[in-house]
Amino acid sequence: MKPRILVIDDEAAIRDSLRMILEYEGYECVLAPNAQDGINVVERDPPDLVFLDIKMPHMDGLEALERIKVLHETMPVVMISGHATVSTAVEATKKGAFDFIEKPLASDRVLLTVRNALDQSRLKDENVTLKRAAEARHEMVGDSPALQLVRDAIGRAAPTNATVLILGESGVGKELVARAIHRNSLRARERFVQVNCAAIPEELIESELFGHEKGSFTGALTKREGRFELAHGGTILLDEISEISPNVQAKLLRVLQERELERVGGNRTIKVDVRVIATTNRNLEASVEKKEFRQDLYFRLNVVPIHVPPLRERLEDVPFLSEEFMKRFGRKHGVHVKGFSDEAMRALKTHSWPGNVRELQNVIERAVILCGENGILEPEHLGLTGMQASAAAAVAPSATTSAAPAASSTEGLPSLAEMEKRHILAALEKCKGNRTHAAKLLDVSIRTLRNKLHEYNGTSPKAEEEAAVED
Repeated sequence: MKPRILVIDDEAAIRDSLRMILEYEGYECVLAPNAQDGINVVERDPPDLVFLDIKMPHMDGLEALERIKVLHETMPVVMISGHATVSTAVEATKKGAFDFIEKPLASDRVLLTVRNALDQSRLKDENVTLKRAAEARHEMVGDSPALQLVRDAIGRAAPTNATVLILGESGVGKELVARAIHRNSLRARERFVQVNCAAIPEELIESELFGHEKGSFTGALTKREGRFELAHGGTILLDEISEISPNVQAKLLRVLQERELERVGGNRTIKVDVRVIATTNRNLEASVEKKEFRQDLYFRLNVVPIHVPPLRERLEDVPFLSEEFMKRFGRKHGVHVKGFSDEAMRALKTHSWPGNVRELQNVIERAVILCGENGILEPEHLGLTGMQASAAAAVAPSATTSAAPAASSTEGLPSLAEMEKRHILAALEKCKGNRTHAAKLLDVSIRTLRNKLHEYNGTSPKAEEEAAVED
């Protein structure tokens, strides 16, 4: 969709000149003859960029800039003036202006400024979105006594530099605990480097952890730093530590003891300052007894052990987790979900969850995608095997007849794209065509909303009516 640019200037010639320059380059242009009309446009349907004249009657550009920044702090605003002074330009910059252009306006300068401003705005939007998504993904959700014990352990371990061993079944959220420790440590501003020891082939794990020199083995065409060097000053997470070979265990022990290493094929000792956090879903004490894991390494890792309980031992957290996943996947897939039926929530709270939180997450994502138009998640949307078997047995003992309801559970449901479209248009109608309010209701940016409306090739009539202000 074309970026939308608002021009606020009391001179018709300047407005027309900018409109010609911008529209020729494919931008959508909205014009406002005074500051108040321009602010009204920003409030009703925010543009992607604003050109704002400084010298205008009734309200000058600097005051208008302040009011625009109150409405949309990150919106790029380019100031224009034929009577500019250095002090005016400095003041505008302090108030949040992206750039300052003097009249008469040169088309090359205008277009370069537009490209730079839009690029910076896009990057800011992406950073905010990624940050919010990362924070949401890495939060530990729940209020059970078992989870509170984990939080207490994190609180005690995080401020120290002690090595931490996180124990628990697959899917319980051991990585979340590791990230919480790093996030609350003195190393929080430094790197958090994660290594999945179970996913790296045995012949490559040593190079992955400690790096290698050029020519040290076939395929080593250049020198490479290992994960420990990359994590210098920060934290390294060794996920599923029990899967590394005895040879690598010995070298890892040296790093933990001496805080130094040598790259594969190298003879230079490299000092590293790294906090080590390790996870495992195995009983390491049993592995030590079987001579599968070094006892001295186990002692070095097990300085501060934190056990993360399985989900079946904290079922009171299931409603909180389910609500969080429902909201997250509703936003991700553009599906308007109101909540769970009593039967669905009862099924969630009585399931044994052998796959723990990861299984619950997958179940809720599936349910959101299959949700009907009423926005209520029902038991048939969850797809829990045990629950389906019980329901089928109650209907009919025959395998053929019991399979029918499961096979037809999605029959008649609209497509994901259609559900998204209905959801967006309903939000716009609820907000009486105000795109800003609709975007807030949908928890998306105004730009995302406009792009979606453009895809559907139709918007609320009122929204279109408000989209421009005439001279």
